[in-house]
Amino acid sequence: MTTHESDARDGRDVRRRKFLAAAGAVGVAGVAGCTGSDDQDGSDGGDGGPAIGQIGSGRAGRDAPGGTPMAEMPALEGELTVYSGRGEFLVGDLVGYIDDLYDDLDLTVRYNSSTDHVNAIINEGEGSPADVFYSVNAGSLGALADAGRTQALPDDVTGKVRGEFHTGQWVGTSGRARTVPYNTESVSEDGLPDDIMAYPDEFEGDLGWAPSYGSAQAFVTAMRLLEGEEATREWLEAMVERGAATYPDEFRACQEIADGEIDAAFTNHYYIQRVLDGNPEAPIATSFTQGDAGAVFNVAGAAVVDTASNADLAANFVRHLLSAEAQDYFARSTFEYPLIPEVEPIGDLPTIDELDVPDIDLSELSNLEPTIDLMRDAGVQI
Repeated sequence: MTTHESDARDGRDVRRRKFLAAAGAVGVAGVAGCTGSDDQDGSDGGDGGPAIGQIGSGRAGRDAPGGTPMAEMPALEGELTVYSGRGEFLVGDLVGYIDDLYDDLDLTVRYNSSTDHVNAIINEGEGSPADVFYSVNAGSLGALADAGRTQALPDDVTGKVRGEFHTGQWVGTSGRARTVPYNTESVSEDGLPDDIMAYPDEFEGDLGWAPSYGSAQAFVTAMRLLEGEEATREWLEAMVERGAATYPDEFRACQEIADGEIDAAFTNHYYIQRVLDGNPEAPIATSFTQGDAGAVFNVAGAAVVDTASNADLAANFVRHLLSAEAQDYFARSTFEYPLIPEVEPIGDLPTIDELDVPDIDLSELSNLEPTIDLMRDAGVQI
């Protein structure tokens, strides 16, 4: 190894240590008030503000992440344009770290909603400058692939995650589980149904939800696909009839649980973690249903666009999102589930393998229009 190569590697190691230290030291200032459409990464906290904090108890004594470090991945060299449907306040630190790691990388990142990026790439046609599409959900990735605007990823990239979290055209990079958060002072976990369809009629406490929120609508879409339209309509009508409290987003629903205003709700798992991050003593915990729409596991992920000027460079950028550093970042900085088995989630959560998730094509969860029509027909205010 030459002196120059050694200096470069030393520089990378220093930046890596700084990045990992910074990720663990970010505060919680960005949590409150971070809301928005799921399509704009609202499921991850919204469309503005500083980076999300981490759970202190989850960081203390945490081992170095497993998996493949970026230093062992192909260097990124050349011009690369990423269309990111994930908010800059969530993934900007990670993307910036990758950019700083390689002096010969000229990286441009455009932030917008995932749907807007899909539409832009399709409308831009063969002249699209996009090399990589980084999406908040599998539905948008599937939509771009169905439009014929992606190209195959290398098997050694997609093979880093479980089969249900990738196709030949896109790969999941982090995940989120549907859960039932509940107030531990008013509800016993033994008293919670393990069937999502039972909640409107059998749960005796006060329920809340966020039906206008993208995650909730994707959840109802999963119910429609798994249980059928009529059973879903009856579930929705029962939620309306029992007077379930309505909130603008799922983080707010979890806050209301912690404050004792309601007893349980339906949300993505990391909103519970964010409440606990701000107040570790908050009386809120996580329950999971079994194999139904209430247990859907969705992913954020990435694809190489068919117009990529350097497909190898684009695929290697996607590879970096599955690196040890990136996966640990998702666990500690966005409270998501890492998708490579060598990195564990933060908090008192089951592993992905321990979750009882339904068998569903995640790309179908983007078909919200029939769901919204059904919700309105059932009397849900959205």
